[in-house]
Amino acid sequence: MLAAETNGITRRPTPNYSNIMHSDPNISASFSNEDEYPSRRSSASGTSPGFHDNRLSGEGSPMTMSPWNQTSSSNPKSSWSQFEENVPQNCLIGSMTREEGHIYSLATTGELLYTGSDSKNIRVWKNLKEFSGFKSNSGLVKAIVISGDKIFTGHQDGKIRVWKVSAKNASVHKRAGTLPTLKDIFKSSINPSNYVEVRRRRSALWIKHSDAISCLSLNEEQGLLYSASWDRTFKVWRVSDSKCLESISAHDDAVNSVVASCEAMVFTGSADGSVKVWRRELLGKGTKHVFVQTLLKQECAVTALCVNASGSVVYCGSSDGLVNFWEREKQLSHGGVLRGHKVAVLCLAAAAKLVFSGSADKTICVWKREGVVHTCLSVLTGHNGPVKCLAVGEDKESTAKNPRWLVYSGSLDKSVKVWSVSETAERGVSSFRSEGGVSSFRTEGEGADSVGGGSHKRR
Repeated sequence: MLAAETNGITRRPTPNYSNIMHSDPNISASFSNEDEYPSRRSSASGTSPGFHDNRLSGEGSPMTMSPWNQTSSSNPKSSWSQFEENVPQNCLIGSMTREEGHIYSLATTGELLYTGSDSKNIRVWKNLKEFSGFKSNSGLVKAIVISGDKIFTGHQDGKIRVWKVSAKNASVHKRAGTLPTLKDIFKSSINPSNYVEVRRRRSALWIKHSDAISCLSLNEEQGLLYSASWDRTFKVWRVSDSKCLESISAHDDAVNSVVASCEAMVFTGSADGSVKVWRRELLGKGTKHVFVQTLLKQECAVTALCVNASGSVVYCGSSDGLVNFWEREKQLSHGGVLRGHKVAVLCLAAAAKLVFSGSADKTICVWKREGVVHTCLSVLTGHNGPVKCLAVGEDKESTAKNPRWLVYSGSLDKSVKVWSVSETAERGVSSFRSEGGVSSFRTEGEGADSVGGGSHKRR
């Protein structure tokens, strides 16, 4: 049992941290259901006892394929369950459920957490309690990023909406506009050269996305916003005046992720199975992004990207459950593969030495990087649906000796969970070796089978 009710407060048993996982280029785990891996049912557990060769089938997004895609309640209610304060190093400390839609996006700033769902609502939470909320006219909320007092939300209808926090009342969020602006749409529509073909016999303005927004990323230093879309492009926007500076036809299929990094580098990942690197060049008041190289080309869709804070490591999650990574200091050479999930990786996040991977298997792997070696500190379980999005904020109790993080996870089970994670969590290693800079391991009683994954293509 995951939790027990006591006087209206949900309390959790202390999790067991005796087992861990490592990244491994040769070993991959795949399971068909929860009953085959009972050791992963606690809030932080280790590797599973056996390996099974089962593959997902079918195309489409996790939303359309999952049993959690059901009609929302007409009378949504929210609840927040807070757990014990004296928590273990890596464990669940709170869970929020709002019966109005699946959680597709998260963003955190200071004490505030923003959540987006397919109900078109953006909820704001403060200190684990609902603080405020606002609603868009249309479009599932697929991405949220925050820049100062501006909140940018990317939607299923292909629009980016801009919101501002009221100076008089921090709980009030007012609509500040839409990208592209109506003024820019009108000015561009006059010139026929501003139209591009988006589908057979259909054209649209190059400044507009013609399909769902899949991801948003900010380069705050340059004041640029990047948007990725299922229309196979990513676009570059200037935050100060909401101008679309550039549109790049980047891939042969939906662009599922875009990440702006340091040294003018931008990374994109697509359902066509590739990860591409772009270099930003400033041209007067505009930009030009030049293709640099392809880091990965595979059959499985690329579903998530993230870069660590220093920009030294790029991580890529795929529909086969693997996380590949590359090291910038080694000219973006391939560093290895993290094998902690049996089905699609749907989201990634990084903080200091830690990397978090959320998956359609309902779990979150917590990885710690030490050089090229990645150790799985724990596997966070508790969601009843695929983990769709992650956000990380520093814990108030964090110290130099014990860095701690609050990890927020959103799921298609309509819940957001908050985890306390420490970089100094206990680890126990059975045996370990390093092969050519790629991590490898085998724990007692485990086999070494290499199996395939699934076919989630669009996020």
